[in-house]
Amino acid sequence: MTTRTESGKADPLIETRDDLLAPFVAGEKPKAAWRIGTEHEKFVYRNDDHHAPSYEEPGGIRDLLMALTEFGWTPIEENGNVIALAGPDGNVSLEPAGQLELSGAPLDNLHETCAEAGRHLEQVKAVGRKLGLSFLGLGMWPDKSRDELPIMPKGRYAIMLRHMPRVGGLGLDMMLRTCTIQVNLDYGSEADMAAKFRVGLALQPLATALFANSPFTEGKPNGYLSYRSHIWSDTDPARTGMLPFVFEQGFGYDRYVDYALDVPMYFVFRDGRYIDAAGLSFRDFLKGELKALPGEKPLLSDWTDHLSTAFPEVRLKSFLEMRGADGGPWSRICALPALWVGLLYDQAALDAAWDEVRHWSIEGRQQLRDSVPRLGLKAVTPDGETLLELGRRILAIAQSGLSARARLNNSGDNESGFLDPLREILARGTTPAEVLLEHYRGAWGGDASRIYQEMSF
Repeated sequence: MTTRTESGKADPLIETRDDLLAPFVAGEKPKAAWRIGTEHEKFVYRNDDHHAPSYEEPGGIRDLLMALTEFGWTPIEENGNVIALAGPDGNVSLEPAGQLELSGAPLDNLHETCAEAGRHLEQVKAVGRKLGLSFLGLGMWPDKSRDELPIMPKGRYAIMLRHMPRVGGLGLDMMLRTCTIQVNLDYGSEADMAAKFRVGLALQPLATALFANSPFTEGKPNGYLSYRSHIWSDTDPARTGMLPFVFEQGFGYDRYVDYALDVPMYFVFRDGRYIDAAGLSFRDFLKGELKALPGEKPLLSDWTDHLSTAFPEVRLKSFLEMRGADGGPWSRICALPALWVGLLYDQAALDAAWDEVRHWSIEGRQQLRDSVPRLGLKAVTPDGETLLELGRRILAIAQSGLSARARLNNSGDNESGFLDPLREILARGTTPAEVLLEHYRGAWGGDASRIYQEMSF
């Protein structure tokens, strides 16, 4: 999740609706300036007993962050606690229970993206060897209960932890027990944003299936292939979901502003601290009637913060975030941006992908999203075929898009090789989660702790 810092830049009051539209308009870039930002989270555990280390314990999360400064990272503090790091490869930050995230820098091509992921993983592994820590690439803790997990000292998390049980049954699990891979992508205009948003949202269930990697809860199969995806269905309906309005004629920035204004607030950030505004209305804030800050009106940074607290399957800020994938190993960290860059950064590929899904009904899209956490690639699309069948065509479109981009490495290879892990999944016909379940029922003898050997970085 977003790490809030004081930027030192001018922070004007929001005075008109144009101010609410401004972050989206500012995101427009010419195609030559489109970049790829990849975020990936991983679970941190102690080698000797697999427990999730607390922030304060010797060799714990604070020490992990400080040790990473040896690689040139600069600490970011909140109330005297180091809660993130900044550097040329983006930001390293903490999820609520100490999941470690790299929010990568905006990069030109996938060769750079995968190199960035590799540098980060080598750094954390080097630090882990000194501290007795290792890192697990999954969509959900396979064996930890909520009560076994620590809480990181970040102000926004304290507010969210109090609020989540009021609005859903699984929000605490989302915060404490899950990890994801995301990719952030640019757009050239409002129309281009809308086209990419629609394709990304319609095909998010395919990404969920391809990356499904969370079949265990507290050491036992949970009946799902992506329990992480299921968790989002009972987290907070006011700020999650498939956003049917995105597929309506005329969708654009203005409609997304209306959606975001209807998302209840979490907090306001003032003077280095978070003020609890959970459940309150940003519309009231615009009128100077926010109970948490009576008489004050929002700054542009307040709106930017608020946009980061909506959690739909695809999210718009000054870029588009693809949010449907479980966490996983290094190869799939590189494969997720390859899928979406191939589909969304080449116009012919974008058009071809939209032709595959444009006729689906809102009800059909929702049914697919609801079924994919359990069924994975066996989930049936509104056309009556499986995601496995659709996925093979979509991957071919993504490959054509990457080939057309013609971003070559020093060996003359284009970016399409980063799709290989997804080709293997589609050729096998089963999700990563189903492979883990086969191991659990076979070679592991029902011992889910074996996952630490097989899925650690």
